[in-house]
Amino acid sequence: MIALFFLVFVVATPSASAQKKFRETKIWRYASSILNDTSEASKATFIVYPTFASSPETGLQIGASLLRLFYAKKDTLNRLSELQAFPFFTIKGQYGIIFENAIYGNEDKWFFLGETKIQRFPLSYYGVGPVTSGNDPAYVDAFQLLLKQRVLRKIHKNFFFGPEVDYQLLSNVTFKQPSDGNLHEIPLGGDGTQNLGFGLGFVYDSRHNVLNVRKGLFGEIAYLTTVKGFGSEYGFGGVNLDVRSYHPVGKNSVLAWQVKGQFMHGDVPFNQLALLGGDRLMRGYYLGRYRDKNLIAAQLEYRMLPFPFSKRFGAVAFVSAGTVAPDINSFQIKRLRVACGVGFRFLVFPKKDIYIRLDFGFTKEGLNFYVFNGEAF
Repeated sequence: MIALFFLVFVVATPSASAQKKFRETKIWRYASSILNDTSEASKATFIVYPTFASSPETGLQIGASLLRLFYAKKDTLNRLSELQAFPFFTIKGQYGIIFENAIYGNEDKWFFLGETKIQRFPLSYYGVGPVTSGNDPAYVDAFQLLLKQRVLRKIHKNFFFGPEVDYQLLSNVTFKQPSDGNLHEIPLGGDGTQNLGFGLGFVYDSRHNVLNVRKGLFGEIAYLTTVKGFGSEYGFGGVNLDVRSYHPVGKNSVLAWQVKGQFMHGDVPFNQLALLGGDRLMRGYYLGRYRDKNLIAAQLEYRMLPFPFSKRFGAVAFVSAGTVAPDINSFQIKRLRVACGVGFRFLVFPKKDIYIRLDFGFTKEGLNFYVFNGEAF
């Protein structure tokens, strides 16, 4: 995306002299330093650049990306850590800032994994359950604060264990019903809610680069609970299971798969139910197109990074399937939703093997596309 932005600018410039002048500007020199990535691999990287992204939840999204990549003690034998911040606004009236972190200490003694979202983020609400109409969603406008952080300690090679905290606030909620008169029942938490959860997680992680994994295995099983009256308006809990595996195929290709399960109990507000869809798993479906207490989903992806005939361009093909249910015994094969797609990649940081991704996801409800940093999983 960065490369295309500057390439279009230069090509559109009408004369060779104008192009030469542009290449002498600070903007071009800065972009060239990013694209050429001439720094040593062990040196920390910090860049700021404009972003132009899109997804079905946001439409066109304009903002900035602040990205820091580094190795603990500048040792490339350590795992690549990343800190990202995304201030943004969209044509659908959404705005906010998102922080993400995956920080590995020296020799992996500590692992900090988390995200923070502060945003006004209107979304479509289709109802709860594995069967909901896609034609008449309600529109939920609210302020949202999400803070999720895991602090994990290495207990053996690639094995981590530690606590997790999850705080979510939904306030100033406006629940707009569809104009056709097909009203949705106001869900639990539909007038706003806040909940503070605590839990424990056990993680196996042999990945070296979380933004583009070439080889390795990630597995997590965690339990999170909230207690009504103790920083929470509702009492509920749940188990989260996430397994991802990556297998090299030839010199540059990777076969990757992921299986995810969420199994919740208690009084779960609608905004914290398991959500099917989004830019990472079940690409092509709107985030929260289906939601319920329980979710099972899986995806398979083949990555050519880069093409054999190119140093910087690559592609992927992927397929996924998943469903939701009110309880574990209610999962049904006939409720399984399927998505598939293709994507294109541009190698933006050669020394650190980081790509920009453009994915097209196809479902029986149509086509959606996504533009983001790093791989989907």
